[in-house]
Amino acid sequence: MKKRGNGTILREVLRKNILAIGIFFVITLTNVSVFALYDILTEPLVYATVLAAVLLAVALLLSFLREKRESAEREHALASILTDWRSLPEGGTPAEADYREMILRLGAELERITAEADAERQDMLDYYTAWVHQIKTPIAVMRLKLADDTPEHHALNVELSRIESYAEMALQYIRIDSDSNDLLIREYDLDEILRESVRKLAPQFVEKRIALNYAGTDVKVVTDRKWLSCILEQLLSNAVKYTPAGAVTIEVREGAVLISDTGIGIASEDLPRIFEKGYTGINGRLDKKSSGLGLYLAKKAADLMALKLTAESKVGEGTCFTVAWPELMNR
Repeated sequence: MKKRGNGTILREVLRKNILAIGIFFVITLTNVSVFALYDILTEPLVYATVLAAVLLAVALLLSFLREKRESAEREHALASILTDWRSLPEGGTPAEADYREMILRLGAELERITAEADAERQDMLDYYTAWVHQIKTPIAVMRLKLADDTPEHHALNVELSRIESYAEMALQYIRIDSDSNDLLIREYDLDEILRESVRKLAPQFVEKRIALNYAGTDVKVVTDRKWLSCILEQLLSNAVKYTPAGAVTIEVREGAVLISDTGIGIASEDLPRIFEKGYTGINGRLDKKSSGLGLYLAKKAADLMALKLTAESKVGEGTCFTVAWPELMNR
């Protein structure tokens, strides 16, 4: 609610008291006409009119002060309406009391609906969490049965890695908008997080014969390990997916991690929208398996931790994603 100025409040007071003001002027004009018509001494009329005008002015002033106070109360109530709707001021008129009762009932209904939605969301989160943990068991068993180093087993291991990645993505998708993102912010070795992310995607690098350039780093970062891993894995997965041949490079600079590839690149018209939910662009339409969720999740996770995720790309030359810490990367 925009703060109301004194001019706006004064106009509202005049509007509410327009009838009284109109009656005052009608009576005054009537008295003046009668006194003039019968040639009556007008001095008593002047005194009576001045006194009535003073009383009217005092009444308008009191009305102005009351309206200003009530306006301030309404502004305060509106500012906290979503959290403190039970503390609305009592209505001064039957109509205001009715409106207050309507708001209270709507607030109670909204609170009930919100509680039900939160409960349903938590049930869904619990289900997907259990599902992801349960599906890891058959994946682990299949990995054991595919331990032989044969081309067929290697190809199946790559697909298992993708299944595991998609299962984790489903859980991350549910958790990313949850009120309880269980962030654990502390100092970590960036090198450990990067190497863990690379190991998870190693089968895909090997399958496509994509080289990885990474020299290691001794940089430490203040972050949440789980969500930073989510970002890095999505960016690395995207780099491998759209790089038919060549290499993926990980570079750590002052306050940032850069992941670049020599892939097909992203069209200039698609680049501003690649982080939108479900947006696949030209590359996604060529790759029928693209869901448009990977980069969306990466951007949401980056926003969650106040990181800046950006991309630069040239069609036919490759893409470079940058994850930057405002002031948290050090040493």
